[in-house]
Amino acid sequence: MKRLAILSTHPIQYNAPLFRMLAQEKSIDLKVFYSKKTEQVRFDKDFGQEITWDVPLTDGYVHDSFDANEKTGRTELMTAIESFNPNALLVYGWNFNGHLAAMRHFHGSVPVWFRGDSTLLDLLPFWKQALRKISLSWVYRFVDRAFYVGQANKRYFLWCGLREDQLTYAPHAVDNTFFMADDEQRKKEALDIRGELGIDTETTVFLFAGKLESKKQPIELAEAFESIKAQAHLIYVGSGVLETQMKQRFDSHPRIHFVGFQNQSKMPVWYRVADVFCLPSRGPGETWGLAVNEALACGCKVIVSDRVGCAEDLVEGQPFGRIIPAQKWSLWADAMRKGSRSQSDGAETVKYIQNWDPKRFCTALKNTLK
Repeated sequence: MKRLAILSTHPIQYNAPLFRMLAQEKSIDLKVFYSKKTEQVRFDKDFGQEITWDVPLTDGYVHDSFDANEKTGRTELMTAIESFNPNALLVYGWNFNGHLAAMRHFHGSVPVWFRGDSTLLDLLPFWKQALRKISLSWVYRFVDRAFYVGQANKRYFLWCGLREDQLTYAPHAVDNTFFMADDEQRKKEALDIRGELGIDTETTVFLFAGKLESKKQPIELAEAFESIKAQAHLIYVGSGVLETQMKQRFDSHPRIHFVGFQNQSKMPVWYRVADVFCLPSRGPGETWGLAVNEALACGCKVIVSDRVGCAEDLVEGQPFGRIIPAQKWSLWADAMRKGSRSQSDGAETVKYIQNWDPKRFCTALKNTLK
């Protein structure tokens, strides 16, 4: 049995299904080390509120947590990983307290693997990009292998100095089973919500789900929606720094709805309320957009911007998806206008997204660990 240590910041809803899957592998002895003290309740500064996740984040796998913000905590973290004596260390992200230190500490004695989804999609001045490349080329000297999530992420790793033979494809994925489960019951709940909002079954619903922050351009999306003059509706699921401003401006609009933050267990229903999911981000930092995976797993068509990391891999060339330049709002309006006239039962998206499954990352790790 091979021992795999994983270093991450804190429990995340997207990672927990993978960790549980790895823990069930008979050939792997897994332990997850968190560099922040684990807590089910945490304040999210971008949502602007305390979040209590209603899905299990730490069940089903062995884990421990440390306060790597403190020197003593970082020392305890290194000692704990050493005591586990792993055959490989998989690090999620380098720019956190303790993570780069761990990469440097274990490089040369334990294979250091890396998981991150950064891209080169954000437009930076030449001098900033040059400095970024110099610093990142130094950081990735301490990485033996990186598991890339898609083509934009792969180009980033190569740009940072990793070789092709150091890269392994392991697609970004959500727990499709969770989002696809109880389809009939969730569709019934979605119809009830439509009724409460005054939306009939034949009317197209666009959905934005995420933090209401400038990089995701939720205000501009509402403006584009207003301009199409279609009998469609736009629902915002989420909260954030722009929430008050957006409500003051759009709350009186009869076809724009704000429903606030919705916890993870409720999201499969909200995706089923919608026909088309929109992610118009301009960045910086929309490195993938796992909400797109979630939406597809629930049968939504999708419209994403060209600054969203998953666009090339997940959306390009698909009949149920459109990629629109991030700030070309006349094109966004046109895509929404066409989307409001399009009908689809969602079966094709549900079938398609099964190619992006946590099992593929699990298999990639297992094969590399042999």
